[in-house]
Amino acid sequence: MVQYYWNPNYQNQHVGPPPVTIPSGRPTAPPPREESYIENILRLNRGKPGTFHFSFEHAVEAGSNTKVVRGIVEAAGRDHVILSDLKTKDRYLFPMIYFDFAKFDDELSYFPQRP
Repeated sequence: MVQYYWNPNYQNQHVGPPPVTIPSGRPTAPPPREESYIENILRLNRGKPGTFHFSFEHAVEAGSNTKVVRGIVEAAGRDHVILSDLKTKDRYLFPMIYFDFAKFDDELSYFPQRP
Protein backbone atom coordinates (compact mmCIF):
# COMPACT_ATOMS: atom_id res chain seq x y z
CA MET A 1 0.00 0.00 0.00
CA VAL A 2 1.28 3.46 -0.88
CA GLN A 3 1.00 6.15 1.78
CA TYR A 4 0.34 9.73 0.77
CA TYR A 5 1.16 12.61 3.05
CA TRP A 6 -0.21 16.12 2.95
CA ASN A 7 2.43 18.81 2.64
CA PRO A 8 1.11 22.38 3.05
CA ASN A 9 4.25 23.84 1.42
CA TYR A 10 3.84 21.86 -1.81
CA GLN A 11 2.12 23.71 -4.63
CA ASN A 12 0.34 21.27 -6.94
CA GLN A 13 1.31 22.43 -10.40
CA HIS A 14 -0.82 21.20 -13.27
CA VAL A 15 1.33 21.59 -16.33
CA GLY A 16 -0.63 21.75 -19.55
CA PRO A 17 0.41 22.00 -23.16
CA PRO A 18 1.90 25.30 -24.30
CA PRO A 19 -0.33 27.82 -26.09
CA VAL A 20 -0.73 27.25 -29.81
CA THR A 21 0.24 30.09 -32.14
CA ILE A 22 -1.78 30.49 -35.31
CA PRO A 23 -0.30 32.13 -38.45
CA SER A 24 -1.73 35.56 -37.49
CA GLY A 25 0.68 35.52 -34.56
CA ARG A 26 -1.99 35.61 -31.85
CA PRO A 27 -1.75 32.82 -29.26
CA THR A 28 -4.84 30.69 -28.75
CA ALA A 29 -5.73 28.24 -26.02
CA PRO A 30 -5.08 24.56 -26.69
CA PRO A 31 -8.14 22.32 -27.13
CA PRO A 32 -9.60 21.07 -23.81
CA ARG A 33 -8.01 17.89 -22.51
CA GLU A 34 -9.64 15.05 -20.65
CA GLU A 35 -9.30 15.61 -16.91
CA SER A 36 -9.56 12.04 -15.61
CA TYR A 37 -8.61 12.74 -12.00
CA ILE A 38 -10.37 10.65 -9.36
CA GLU A 39 -12.34 13.58 -7.96
CA ASN A 40 -13.70 14.39 -11.43
CA ILE A 41 -14.72 10.78 -11.99
CA LEU A 42 -16.46 10.74 -8.60
CA ARG A 43 -18.33 13.95 -9.52
CA LEU A 44 -19.48 12.37 -12.79
CA ASN A 45 -20.99 9.55 -10.74
CA ARG A 46 -22.77 11.55 -8.02
CA GLY A 47 -25.81 9.78 -6.64
CA LYS A 48 -24.79 6.29 -7.78
CA PRO A 49 -24.59 3.69 -4.97
CA GLY A 50 -21.22 2.15 -4.28
CA THR A 51 -18.82 0.84 -1.67
CA PHE A 52 -15.94 3.17 -0.79
CA HIS A 53 -12.74 1.96 0.89
CA PHE A 54 -10.38 4.14 2.94
CA SER A 55 -7.27 3.33 4.97
CA PHE A 56 -5.50 5.40 7.60
CA GLU A 57 -2.17 5.41 9.43
CA HIS A 58 -3.95 5.42 12.77
CA ALA A 59 -6.72 3.13 14.03
CA VAL A 60 -10.22 4.33 13.16
CA GLU A 61 -11.93 1.65 15.21
CA ALA A 62 -10.28 -0.66 17.71
CA GLY A 63 -7.92 -2.95 15.77
CA SER A 64 -8.69 -1.47 12.36
CA ASN A 65 -7.12 1.27 10.29
CA THR A 66 -9.69 0.98 7.49
CA LYS A 67 -13.17 2.33 6.92
CA VAL A 68 -15.69 1.04 4.39
CA VAL A 69 -18.73 3.15 3.57
CA ARG A 70 -21.69 1.85 1.59
CA GLY A 71 -23.26 4.97 0.15
CA ILE A 72 -23.39 7.60 -2.55
CA VAL A 73 -21.12 10.47 -3.57
CA GLU A 74 -22.71 13.80 -2.69
CA ALA A 75 -19.73 15.92 -3.74
CA ALA A 76 -16.04 15.62 -4.53
CA GLY A 77 -13.28 18.20 -4.62
CA ARG A 78 -9.60 18.20 -5.37
CA ASP A 79 -8.68 16.93 -1.92
CA HIS A 80 -11.89 15.50 -0.44
CA VAL A 81 -15.07 13.50 -1.02
CA ILE A 82 -18.41 13.80 0.77
CA LEU A 83 -20.30 10.51 1.08
CA SER A 84 -23.77 9.76 2.39
CA ASP A 85 -24.25 6.35 4.05
CA LEU A 86 -27.24 4.52 2.51
CA LYS A 87 -28.42 2.85 5.75
CA THR A 88 -27.67 5.35 8.50
CA LYS A 89 -27.90 8.53 6.36
CA ASP A 90 -24.67 9.67 8.08
CA ARG A 91 -22.54 12.02 5.99
CA TYR A 92 -18.78 11.68 5.85
CA LEU A 93 -16.09 14.08 4.69
CA PHE A 94 -12.97 12.12 3.79
CA PRO A 95 -9.66 13.59 2.64
CA MET A 96 -8.72 11.98 -0.68
CA ILE A 97 -5.30 10.97 0.70
CA TYR A 98 -7.10 8.16 2.55
CA PHE A 99 -9.13 6.96 -0.47
CA ASP A 100 -8.17 3.47 -1.69
CA PHE A 101 -10.84 2.49 -4.20
CA ALA A 102 -14.56 2.38 -4.92
CA LYS A 103 -16.84 -0.31 -6.28
CA PHE A 104 -20.04 0.97 -7.89
CA ASP A 105 -23.19 -1.10 -8.35
CA ASP A 106 -23.99 0.31 -11.79
CA GLU A 107 -22.03 1.23 -14.88
CA LEU A 108 -19.79 4.24 -14.34
CA SER A 109 -20.01 7.50 -16.21
CA TYR A 110 -16.67 8.49 -17.66
CA PHE A 111 -15.21 11.07 -20.02
CA PRO A 112 -15.74 10.54 -23.77
CA GLN A 113 -12.87 8.53 -25.20
CA ARG A 114 -11.15 9.69 -28.36
CA PRO A 115 -9.65 7.19 -30.79
